[in-house]
Amino acid sequence: MKKYSVFAVAREAMRHHTGWNRAWRDAQPKAKYDVIIIGAGGHGLATAYYLGKNFGITNVAILEKGWLGGGNTGRNTTIIRSNYLQDPSAAIYEKSRSLYETMSQDLNYNVMFSPRGVIMLAQTEHEVRGYKRTAHANALQGVQTEFIDAARVKELCPIMDIDGPSYPVLGGLWQARGGTARHDAVAWGYARACSDMGMDVIQKCEVTGIRQEGGKVVGVSTSRGDIGCDKLGMVVAGHSGHLADMAGFRLPIESVALQALVSEPIKPCMDVVVMANTVHGYLSQSDKGEMVIGGGTDGYNNYTQRGSFHHIEETVRALVETFPMLSRLKMLRQWGGIVDVTGDRSPILSKTPVENIFINCGWGTGGFKAIPGSGWAMAELMAKGRSPLTDAFGLERFTEGRFIDESVAAGVAH
Repeated sequence: MKKYSVFAVAREAMRHHTGWNRAWRDAQPKAKYDVIIIGAGGHGLATAYYLGKNFGITNVAILEKGWLGGGNTGRNTTIIRSNYLQDPSAAIYEKSRSLYETMSQDLNYNVMFSPRGVIMLAQTEHEVRGYKRTAHANALQGVQTEFIDAARVKELCPIMDIDGPSYPVLGGLWQARGGTARHDAVAWGYARACSDMGMDVIQKCEVTGIRQEGGKVVGVSTSRGDIGCDKLGMVVAGHSGHLADMAGFRLPIESVALQALVSEPIKPCMDVVVMANTVHGYLSQSDKGEMVIGGGTDGYNNYTQRGSFHHIEETVRALVETFPMLSRLKMLRQWGGIVDVTGDRSPILSKTPVENIFINCGWGTGGFKAIPGSGWAMAELMAKGRSPLTDAFGLERFTEGRFIDESVAAGVAH
């Protein structure tokens, strides 16, 4: 793999950029691999990368039924934060946030990580109490957050009207090292690094069956033939239930659409991320100047990847009171992604009833921020049989009643 650098850019500029290689190989499937990862989104690619980097397991195939990063990885609003209430959640999200800090250097690929800071607005007295509690929990967990007053919120985001008649801003939970990254670049950087280690990234390869012998996985059937493996990782977000059904077990998840939209590009006016759970919306400004707007999940189960009018109406109406300038902007585009939601709003990183099949799902509306931490933990689980980061997120917690309730921290604001 050719190393990217300012010298490489200058050299290629002199020869009209004719010397660049493909970022990753267009691989053909082999008969058998040590590990197969189903899903070439951020979580699947990160799992493969850390299997190679941390454990030297490189005979790996990453299978994708569509194109690399074409699912939720390319359809989210790119927010990164780790200010969760429960200890297991804070641990894996903080691990993820810290890995984002050095990801561009680690992968030799600019993922455009921008630690611009994240504010979660408190617009009711109940939220004030809740966020103060979270700030205290974060202090014990080693996660740097603080509760700030309304004046400080206004100072950080001057375009905000903090005196709205319905939901005035009373304060906020501020994480200065939260921020955003370029979602496509995260997937591309991991894919490039995986390919450089000898792994096969295989696109347009849909899994149609899970092959088992004696309760143990032996491979998969795909649209490009049967492929054998010793271990199998399922990392397909909203389609996790479908794959689990192929393998003969059920998952406690629901699949719903999560929608977002962006405005026409405007001059820089906002350099933080703001999330408002009470009015069900969140907002940031992209490097291109677009106002990136997201809201809550649809109120019914579905697999659509399109936007809908009711989402525009509900989300923008809620945000206009706090951000009046939004009312003067035109929408540029809108989209949806399919998220998988558990009852306690926490993910599943676990062994399954089928030996050597591992599942990574249930991230709900917060998958992008967790990509590197999820990959790190899932790789350790698959390589060693357990990981301290995944111990609390096993499937057995649903039968044992050992829930990790993040319904408040997860809420809407991702």
